[in-house]
Amino acid sequence: MKKFILLLLVFGTLISCTNSSKNPSTEAIIQNGNLEQLKAQHAKVLVSYDSISTILAQLEKAIAEKDSTKKYALVTSYTVLDTTFTSHISIQGSVETSENILIYPEYQGILAKLYVKEGQKVSQGQLLAKIDDGGLSSQLAQLESQYQLAKTTYDRQKRLWEQNIGSEIQYLQAKTNMESSKNAVNQLQSQLEKTNITAPFSGVVDDIITEQGQVVAPGMQAVMRLVNLDRMYVKASVPENYLPSITKGARVDIYFPALNKTVQGSINTIGNYINPSNRTFEIKVNVPNENNSIKPNLMGTMDIVNYTSENALVIPANAILENVKGQKFVFLIDKIDTEKGKAIQTEIKTGNSQNGMVEVVSGLTKESVIVNDGALTIKDGETITLKPNN
Repeated sequence: MKKFILLLLVFGTLISCTNSSKNPSTEAIIQNGNLEQLKAQHAKVLVSYDSISTILAQLEKAIAEKDSTKKYALVTSYTVLDTTFTSHISIQGSVETSENILIYPEYQGILAKLYVKEGQKVSQGQLLAKIDDGGLSSQLAQLESQYQLAKTTYDRQKRLWEQNIGSEIQYLQAKTNMESSKNAVNQLQSQLEKTNITAPFSGVVDDIITEQGQVVAPGMQAVMRLVNLDRMYVKASVPENYLPSITKGARVDIYFPALNKTVQGSINTIGNYINPSNRTFEIKVNVPNENNSIKPNLMGTMDIVNYTSENALVIPANAILENVKGQKFVFLIDKIDTEKGKAIQTEIKTGNSQNGMVEVVSGLTKESVIVNDGALTIKDGETITLKPNN
């Protein structure tokens, strides 16, 4: 209080000195027109103005310290720290497998035998079903007998021809008959093999579509569905603006809501074609399926890491404001004491954002303290009250 009274006395003394009757007034000096007096009076007034400004500032500070009724905007602060910053893309995708097929018959006839059941695991090449051959086996046996006779005749003619016995035409006829019989046997064997339905790859018989005893034919109803759940992947369409940030081998977390399960995979394939109808490209992400819980056509949300920065400066998004020119800024806090500070408007440039946090690429440094909550209610240079952070 004594300091406050002393400042008031000094202020009053300066005013009284300025208006003292011992010194000519400014009006009198102007009327006199003496250049030296005018300059001297100008310098005296400037000194008095500077002194008064200093005293006013001191008075305002003293009043602010003593006036408990004075209220300042209440804000919270945030200290900028460097950290590893990553941003993600969330895309919906569906599970597919490269080995998920319907098996169709290649021969027309009655489905004579089914050797497997639904849910059964099978190996590549394993016999799954048999179609009645309609007498092809008997025909093959007859053709094989004819071939053996033709081969015996040819071998005999060949030995005679090598001994210069017999004619060349007899030798060539025997050779032609043997080759013709062999081709007939091979052709019928190939046709007979089509009556056997075998597994093209190892997997699980997912569905038996045609029952034993039904007539089957090529291109008609499928016999069964075979699925391999070991080689699963999730396929998704990604907007073209993410093309520069999607890289092969990037980590992907996939959440399956139906299973309440998250698995980790990596981008295996990036499409080379932009779909003109929706401006997207396709990616495929291989996923592990240890207990076969992941099924084809299951929907999943893919969380793809598309950006990582070490030692990044990150601040809350709600602390960032924007002026009419589109320039982004925050309020730095110049602390007066532990409870009050001055807000200083500072322009910044930002990078990527994720989960309410934004990367700052310029304008701030590590350990900068900025206004967090309450930035919308203050202006540049305003005194603020700092609310303790919880």
